[in-house]
Amino acid sequence: MKIALVGSYGVGLTMRVPRMPEAGETLSGGAFDAGPGGKGSNQAIAAARLGAEVSFLTAVGDDDYGRAAVALWAAESVDASKVVVTREAATMVGIILVEPSGENRIAIAPGALDELDAAAVETFRAEIAAADILVVSMEIPLPVAAAALRIGAEEGTRTLLNPAPAQPLPDEVWPWIDVLTPNQSEAPVLLGLPADHGRTDEELLVLLAARSGGSVVLTRGGAGALLSEGGVVTPVAPVRVERVVDTTGAGDSFTAALAVALAEGRSLADAAHFAALAGARTVTIAGVIPALPTRADLADETGAAS
Repeated sequence: MKIALVGSYGVGLTMRVPRMPEAGETLSGGAFDAGPGGKGSNQAIAAARLGAEVSFLTAVGDDDYGRAAVALWAAESVDASKVVVTREAATMVGIILVEPSGENRIAIAPGALDELDAAAVETFRAEIAAADILVVSMEIPLPVAAAALRIGAEEGTRTLLNPAPAQPLPDEVWPWIDVLTPNQSEAPVLLGLPADHGRTDEELLVLLAARSGGSVVLTRGGAGALLSEGGVVTPVAPVRVERVVDTTGAGDSFTAALAVALAEGRSLADAAHFAALAGARTVTIAGVIPALPTRADLADETGAAS
């Protein structure tokens, strides 16, 4: 099973804080940690750990962070041979504040990702064509994400868009999306709706499915997910955990597991359940890379993750 990913890499500078500081406030008492991240890289590593043959396209700076990224992908068996290395900008950095509840807030300086362009995606065409599924996330310039989805459609490769961080999509992009995976806050942004739109999750799901003509998986955190496929809406029950430690990376784990299961030929509902298992396991462990599960981590007595 082959998965091609076009997305981001960045270094996460994480501080665990007793609470979120107010505007203008200096808050002491935090614990600091730095580690690799970026939605695309997280998803690539997660998919590789779940057994996929993964090719990854992103851009990094010609700096220590970028060199560490190349070493990480090699260690995780991710093919990063087409990754762009630039001297024009630094590797992306994200600053993450995590509360005791596990909830987080993230600010990002894209850096080298702004050097990624459609021409770089064209060099990745062969990997997209050979893949069972193409996964695209949106911490990269929108024209790059659009180019990847277009090439996926041209090559007949199933496409999955993880629209995070969300922004309205050009009309021409929607038909290139086979599977869309927004969360509750991203869905209305994709549709260009105001914050007080008043739609239910089910209504948002139907609107998104109508826009793309494909399948939609609307993730709802502790409430599970809703699926739309072929005009049918199906709920996916949440997977409960005893304690949430860190929600950072849970969405990437979910997306990667969903892509892996779909690449294996599973139904959308089965794939979403597998993804929910992965996301739930991820929130129980601190840090992104340590929390991304392997196949063995997700195995249970029912064989649902086998």
